[in-house]
Amino acid sequence: MPSTSKADKKAAVDAAAWMFNVVTSVGIIIVNKALMATYGFSFATTLTGLHFATTTLMTAVLRWLGYIQPSQLPLSELLKFIFFANFSIVGMNVSLMWNSVGFYQIAKLTMIPVSCLLEVVFDKIRYSRDTKLSILIVLLGVAVCTVTDVSVNAKGFAAAFIAVWSTALQQYYVHYLQRKYSLTSFNLLGHTAPAQAGSLLLLGPFLDYWLTSKRIDEFQFHFPSLVFLILSCTIAVGTNLSQFICIGRFTAVSFQVLGHMKTILVLILGFIFFGKEGLNVQVVVGMIIAVIGMVWYGNASSKPGGKERRSHSMPRNSQQKHGGSPESSDADEKV
Repeated sequence: MPSTSKADKKAAVDAAAWMFNVVTSVGIIIVNKALMATYGFSFATTLTGLHFATTTLMTAVLRWLGYIQPSQLPLSELLKFIFFANFSIVGMNVSLMWNSVGFYQIAKLTMIPVSCLLEVVFDKIRYSRDTKLSILIVLLGVAVCTVTDVSVNAKGFAAAFIAVWSTALQQYYVHYLQRKYSLTSFNLLGHTAPAQAGSLLLLGPFLDYWLTSKRIDEFQFHFPSLVFLILSCTIAVGTNLSQFICIGRFTAVSFQVLGHMKTILVLILGFIFFGKEGLNVQVVVGMIIAVIGMVWYGNASSKPGGKERRSHSMPRNSQQKHGGSPESSDADEKV
């Protein structure tokens, strides 16, 4: 009975964490779309720097209030994380500029198999046949929803390659650092947000000028654009925190698979706010396929053997003979 209660509590917290991520992620997409399309604030990299600056302020206040306890993260690990994270942000922006929307979406879909490969290589994760098939169904559904024209060139392919691998490594590293150094999501954000804010605010204006030929110091701010800018930065605090919470509780692969639910929600909201032009039979069919795949993935990966460390196949007495301290069933990767 106690174990059932504990499982129910974990499921409730997992669901709350996931909903927090979905709401903040979809919200920031809508706000940023208004900020960029309606008010012409097209400085995406600088905006991300402002997001992390706001997140840094939030973690500083929470640390001052005593809600975040002191923790340690080696400088070498922090620099690796910042390297991957910043390349992810810059790579995605450049990939979107140099590639067609169709190829950009295909590149984003490849983050799931890349994340799977990282888990197989570094964490010795083994996936069951059903788990693999469910991931393929999700990829198929999202591809049907989002992929239209597909054209690619050499520099666009290079940008997409860098974006995909750096994003997958950054998300893997979130889970890795939390596990290795026993860091909470707040702790990890407290270490990484200031470094990302500083580096992106230094790099952002130059990169944005290269991408858009516009200078941020020449942008004419007025009250509505300032309101949307502040709103974007405020929601970004929740988005950054919820990403760390979700990857910490689940894994980078599960985060990517379930993350495509946000793509579907954005399409639905686009239909609600912008009319039928964003929704057709192809998109509806893709949504249905993707949702089926997500439900199947959740069921398949949670079953015994659906997704687990290869080392767990060792008999328990063999582990004890070698002095190993078997991890709890928690280590059969959370989904």
